Order: sequence, then structure tokens, then C-alpha cells
Amino acid sequence: MNTPNKLTVLRMVLVPFFVAALLISDIPASYLIALVIFTVASLTDMLDGQLARKHNQVTTFGKFLDPLADKMLVTSAMICFIEMGLSSSVAVLIVIGREFMVSAIRLVAVGEGNVIAANIWGKVKTVIQLIVIIGVLLLLALQDFGIAQSLDVPLISNVGMWVIAAVTAISGGKYLVDNLQYINTTK
Repeated sequence: MNTPNKLTVLRMVLVPFFVAALLISDIPASYLIALVIFTVASLTDMLDGQLARKHNQVTTFGKFLDPLADKMLVTSAMICFIEMGLSSSVAVLIVIGREFMVSAIRLVAVGEGNVIAANIWGKVKTVIQLIVIIGVLLLLALQDFGIAQSLDVPLISNVGMWVIAAVTAISGGKYLVDNLQYINTTK
């Protein structure tokens, strides 16, 4: 297993530790720990792709596992946010529904020998997701240390999650339109 794939696996391994840090309030500085874990995991996503391309180590395993690891990390944060009262379940369901749709289309394309690269909207969606989640985690950590107490984190988080849902819906619509040929396939 090459280094980029190890980083992808590491990102997946970090998910339960992130969830535990976020949801177990008895852990001292739990929100700070969750912030650090999520940020490190997010950085591995950028690093694994750069290393794979730079050293010509792009693998089929990595092509499939990398997006799965990303989805695990981001959706676990969003689902935890629902439990914590920081996100509407509808906003998160829009994100999860889009991910299932994109994954299904990608599987059909692979069955036909094609790999569909992420479009600009998918990349924008990912960046906005990371900014919102890291921002909310940072605000929670600050409040945990008695800083920024006047901020309404649930309101800020919910607004951010609806922004994510809107960009996700646009991204999903664009992806669907661009790849209709895989939906209308008859084999």
C-alpha cells in the first residue's frame, strides 16, 4: 500500500475518534480535540491526492476509497451536528442524498469503463463543507474555553448547514445533467 492510500485509510480510522471527541462531553477539551482530528483528517485528503499525482501513485483503490473516506468524515460530522442541535436533518439528508446519487452514477460509469472526475461544483461543495464544519468546531472549542460566549453557535451552524445544502443541491443537479448518458444507459 502506497503512502497516499495509507493517508486515505488513516482518514477513515480517524472518523470514530472524531465522533467520540465530538459527542462525549466528559472528555476534557473534547471540542478542541474534535477540531484537531477533523482538521488533520481534512489535510490528509489534500495531501494524499497531491502525493498520488506527484509520484504517479494513483491507484484504482485510491480512486474509490478517497471519496468514500471524505464522505465518511463529512457526513459523520453533519450527523453529529444533528444530534447536538446544530443542524437540520433535512439539510443533512440533502447532502447524503446527493452523495448516494453521485456514487450511483459513478458506479454505472465505471461499469462502462469510464471514470468521472469531480467538477468545479463538487470541489466548491467540498471546500464549503470543510469551512463550515471547521468553523463550527472552532466556535465550539472557543466556547468550551470561555471565549465567544455571546455567539449563537446553533444559529451560525444551521445557517452554514443550509448553505452547504444549497451548494450541494446545485452541485448534484449539475452532476446529474452532465452525466445523463449514464442514467439512460440500456445494456
